[in-house]
Amino acid sequence: METGKAAKALAALGHEGRLAAFRLILEAGSTGLPAGEVARRTGSLQNTSSSNLNVLASAGLIASRRDGRSIIYSVSYACFGELLEYLIQDFCGKQPDLFAPFFENLLEVCRAGGPGAKHEVNTNGEASP
Repeated sequence: METGKAAKALAALGHEGRLAAFRLILEAGSTGLPAGEVARRTGSLQNTSSSNLNVLASAGLIASRRDGRSIIYSVSYACFGELLEYLIQDFCGKQPDLFAPFFENLLEVCRAGGPGAKHEVNTNGEASP
């Protein structure tokens, strides 16, 4: 990913309302969410939500498709993956060992279902969601 594209994506995510919308759409998976549902769940006015979705789409982070009268938004996993890869390569570039604890924690969070997920310890002493 080019630096300019990464900066645009990070700027789009650097707004509380857009970040909330992106998280909702990401949680919806490949089925996506209708624009009105994004507005309702974020507590935003329709025009504010529409503006936020347009900024996210312009940055390439989400894509839209028409389903009847609704516009359904879903995450552009290719772009989101490129952004994550860009950040990892850019920050870890020369000293990946410095970031090993971060990646271990990140993998644990992913396995557990995300930050804040409730976990129970199973009989093997491992955390499970």
